[in-house]
Amino acid sequence: MVRYVYDFRDGDRAMADLLGGKGANLAEMTRLGLPVPPGFTVTTEACRAFLATGAEPDGMAEEVSRHLSALEAATGRLLGQSDDPLLVSVRSGARFSMPGMMETVLDIGLTDASVPGLAKVSGNERFAWDCYRRLIQMFGSTVLGVDPALFDQALSVCGMTREAPDDLRADACGLARLVETYKQLVRDATGRDFPQSPTEQLRLAVLAVFRSWNAERARLYRRREHIPDDLGTAVTVQRMVFGNLGADSGSGVAFTRDPATGQPGLYGDYLPDAQGEDVVSGIRDTVSLAELERLDPRSYRQLRDHAQTLERHYRDLCDIEFTIERGTLWMLQTRVGKRTAEAAFAIAAELVGEGLVTADEGLLRVDGDQLGRLMFPRFDTRAAGPEIAHGVPASPGAAAGAVVFDSPTAVRRAADGERVVLVREETTPDDLPGMVAARAVLTGRGGKTSHAAVVARGMGRVCVCGAQDITVDGEARRFTTRAGTVVEEGTVVSVDGSTGAVYAGAVPLVASATMRYLECGEQADCLVAAVARALEHADAVRRLEVRANADTAEDAARARRFGAQGIGLCRTEHMFLGERRTLVEEMILARTEADRDRALAVLLPLQRKDFTDILRAMDGLPVTVRLLDPPLHEFLPERTELAVRVASAEAAGGPPDAHDVELLAAVNRMHEDNPMLGLRGVRLGIVVPGLVAMQVRAVAEAVAERVREGGSPRAEIMVPLVGSVEELRLARAEVTRVLAEVGKETGVPLDCPVGTMIELPRAALTAGRIAEEAEFFSFGTNDLTQTTWGFSRDDVEAAFFSAYLDKGVFAASPFETLDREGVGRLVRIAVAEGRAVRPRLQTGVCGEHGGDPESVHFFHRVGLDYVSCSPFRVPVARLEAGRAALGGSGGGDTG
Repeated sequence: MVRYVYDFRDGDRAMADLLGGKGANLAEMTRLGLPVPPGFTVTTEACRAFLATGAEPDGMAEEVSRHLSALEAATGRLLGQSDDPLLVSVRSGARFSMPGMMETVLDIGLTDASVPGLAKVSGNERFAWDCYRRLIQMFGSTVLGVDPALFDQALSVCGMTREAPDDLRADACGLARLVETYKQLVRDATGRDFPQSPTEQLRLAVLAVFRSWNAERARLYRRREHIPDDLGTAVTVQRMVFGNLGADSGSGVAFTRDPATGQPGLYGDYLPDAQGEDVVSGIRDTVSLAELERLDPRSYRQLRDHAQTLERHYRDLCDIEFTIERGTLWMLQTRVGKRTAEAAFAIAAELVGEGLVTADEGLLRVDGDQLGRLMFPRFDTRAAGPEIAHGVPASPGAAAGAVVFDSPTAVRRAADGERVVLVREETTPDDLPGMVAARAVLTGRGGKTSHAAVVARGMGRVCVCGAQDITVDGEARRFTTRAGTVVEEGTVVSVDGSTGAVYAGAVPLVASATMRYLECGEQADCLVAAVARALEHADAVRRLEVRANADTAEDAARARRFGAQGIGLCRTEHMFLGERRTLVEEMILARTEADRDRALAVLLPLQRKDFTDILRAMDGLPVTVRLLDPPLHEFLPERTELAVRVASAEAAGGPPDAHDVELLAAVNRMHEDNPMLGLRGVRLGIVVPGLVAMQVRAVAEAVAERVREGGSPRAEIMVPLVGSVEELRLARAEVTRVLAEVGKETGVPLDCPVGTMIELPRAALTAGRIAEEAEFFSFGTNDLTQTTWGFSRDDVEAAFFSAYLDKGVFAASPFETLDREGVGRLVRIAVAEGRAVRPRLQTGVCGEHGGDPESVHFFHRVGLDYVSCSPFRVPVARLEAGRAALGGSGGGDTG
């Protein structure tokens, strides 16, 4: 038969899946001989069975009854007996901590008949009535569904009529009257009396805790924390001990180290004459544990000793709940404590230094998300005023500057030494110069993986997207908040990319010491030293290489400082923007092959210099150059804008600008309903003569130049958006031809591997054929996600992603964390089939997922050789690649 109930003495902390975190840790403390009030745990398996059927599983009631009888025998009292009642607490305890999300009921077993007995045995009538009113209040709201506000109102009235501002100063008579009021509330709201059977109270309370697993707040918390919905909660039933018996009693919460900084020592709060719920509810001011040392030195010393025992046993920061009952200390709960990012790194380093954990274990105690939080500057929110807008926190960090509404203005004002914030309804590739110049980007539309978000993260720019409570008027050069505040160009605002908040004025920044270390090696404090040791160990154990997505020599140099082992994606289209855009226009408008060749000839030396500088910055490391990917229309003016200019000139009676007319004709000729699925990628190279040859020649000549300079260039050519081996064969033939030509011209042998970007499902499914022509695969997971799901990223995020996340369709956006069941399976297939044809095929990923901590673990398990991400995410990827090699958690592998 299935066993549904375990005594605390029968379990241990390894049984958290079955007993929940609370039950497993109570069992562990019992095994350690710590003073734990006795009790038992009803398992998560019982909860799952109850939630599936709506009824108690067979045999559970009998098991609970047997364990209750054993508890009664051990304490020498019966649950709710009239002269000396045994009382118990009923608490939730899921596998993963969900503080405050599910229900607790204290003082189970009190009835009209047993209150006098509790008063007599405790010698405190007020205490007995206080326990009874607490039970009715908790049980009424949790189990019977009475509106909690009704109890609060009654308590307030009681306080006012007895001239007692809170329950602490209400006397026994006042509390007895309050109990009668509470019972009448229950009767009026439910049509039944408060149950006077102690065993019925226990049964109903356990089932209510089971039901609370599916309460809306619990579901919302699980979605946010990525906790599976099918785990269920355990329920602990434990003998009550009382902190509300007078000045020699109390309850508190302690940490074995400071959870904010990681400093060793006993930290926490204590509340005299109170139950544990009073401590966490905040209804009364607590005192520090230093005050407990003064009030009750013996209990403080015992608590300190028990805390040290637990930290040595768990080898980690422990969070402890305790109660002192008339000078006797009881340990009610422990768990590995939550902590800030700063504390996580500091504690891991301390524990390694103390020999409590190995360097491998220390690395597994921190993660990339925590490192990311340490890298970005922060606002001193104490100095910030109210928010004027709020949007999606798309790229972490904090920055302030003068508002500007177009890219040229951003570039101009930044060149004059001014800090600017670029505000747009949404960004386009044309905005890249302005985004480079700006300290932060704010958009009225878009989500975490919109153009603005992706580019901003890649450059380490602060970004808030989708601020729907502002109206951006680029023509009038201002935006208006929902409250009606008009923010004109030049007004200074502060943008918090970590929270999504926007403030008026310049909020002071708190600098990141971690970033200073990564940028220039400055180890300013113990925290930075802890980060440095974690990264050094991750580099020593990881198998995955970490490269960077970089398009300029400056970004390449920064990436190398951050520990990148090459460039996994150099996007050549970014080299065609700004002042060079007119040269691309000339190539597009060319009427003859000679005109096109002249335009390409002008572009060639510019791009050659770009590649030379990048190869110099990455000397000795691979640089993967992706040939032109986006459709050519992105390099032309916007269609509507051109049409308006031409029409306006004609309406004014004069001839329109000939160049505008020519551009409009070209835009109309190239117009596509869905250009991202049109003439782009490898298709451009096949149908636009000379384009591939010019780019490959620029790379080849740059390689030759670096060789002559004594460098060690390692360029790789990547063909984008291949869907069939025939496309790649045609492109590769052109690449090979140009490499041979340049090699002959320069006398420098050129060995540039040619591979492809896998970003279409067909490419993944025919990877065996494509590997015949490809020397490497790089997975472009951004487009592979779009084409697999049938999503247009910029459109769907704003349209329905929030609803999908709320309804549990997504645990996380598939553009942030890789969809392992779909996109991940395609990656697996492509790697397996590609290597079956070419065993030494190099594989990597260069989409945004390359810097996502959970996705890095998947890529490690699939067997990729490297991940590539924006320079600012390189340290995060290095850390997570090390954790992945050690088997650290990074989400389940369902591919």
